[in-house]
Amino acid sequence: MTFRTGRIPPHVLTIGAVSFTVFAWASAFVSIRSAGAAYSPGALALGRLLAASLVLGVLLLVRRQGLPPREAWRGILLSGLVWFGGYTVALNWGERLVDAGTASLLVNTGPILMALLAARLLGEALPPRLLAGMGVSFAGAVVVGLSMSSGEGGSTSVLGVVLCLLAAVAYATGVVAQKPALSYGTPLQITAFSCLTGTVACLPFAGQLAAELPNAPVSATLNMLYLGVVPTALAFTTWTYALARMPAGRLGATTYAVPAIVVLLSWALLGEVPAWLTLLGGLLCLAGVAVSRYGPRTPRTPGQDGRLPADSADLTGSRERNSA
Repeated sequence: MTFRTGRIPPHVLTIGAVSFTVFAWASAFVSIRSAGAAYSPGALALGRLLAASLVLGVLLLVRRQGLPPREAWRGILLSGLVWFGGYTVALNWGERLVDAGTASLLVNTGPILMALLAARLLGEALPPRLLAGMGVSFAGAVVVGLSMSSGEGGSTSVLGVVLCLLAAVAYATGVVAQKPALSYGTPLQITAFSCLTGTVACLPFAGQLAAELPNAPVSATLNMLYLGVVPTALAFTTWTYALARMPAGRLGATTYAVPAIVVLLSWALLGEVPAWLTLLGGLLCLAGVAVSRYGPRTPRTPGQDGRLPADSADLTGSRERNSA
């Protein structure tokens, strides 16, 4: 996707893209919670992905980008199935059982899982601080599970935690699968056809969507369309725009602001505030992520100014830099 910059400085556009992505992804947790009252998890996933595929398809036509190269399809198919399809259904189901803030805190263990998968499948380093962070985040997930399983309906709460953790695994798997694909296709191509793959995978829920759509309130349907257009189609595009212009690790750290925004939004719009023990477990999850990302700063050299670092270049590929 091409942004017409005009006289706006590039760094301002990048900050704007990052901010839009973070707020859009945070709002998705609240919209899922709201729309999920009228739509079942599979139907909501299909409706969201249909709306996103329509928007991304229009963008492909406007940008005149066709099918991605054959080498990119393995990552597209895997990412589409487990991230766009599996993640969406699992998160929709999980948010029927836990509040939006807790769901976002659990899903944000994804970056640690992502690093573990990248070390195994892509040969990336697995430093000791990452192992320590994984331990802290796991302890936080246990605290969240125990706090939510106390009292009546404990088993249901545990199921919600498990589903959100499965969503985190699907999210991490999808990102790792997309990483090599971005070396062959443009960000718009990879995102659009991954989304289309997820849509096809969710077609078995078409009957549920057709049955629930006429009886759903307008607000729930609007939330479903919003999920497809803004957090899925547009936010993924702004994410790749920013990814081409700043280090991947630094950009990934911005998503750690999502849970705090979700808690504020869910309190303001849904009246949901996690219990203090649940919040403590979520903070432990985020603390573990912070520990895993911490490392000594390396001094910048003159040759680094204005250039993409090596890890970001590997992720985006030359085609991405030309088209983001």
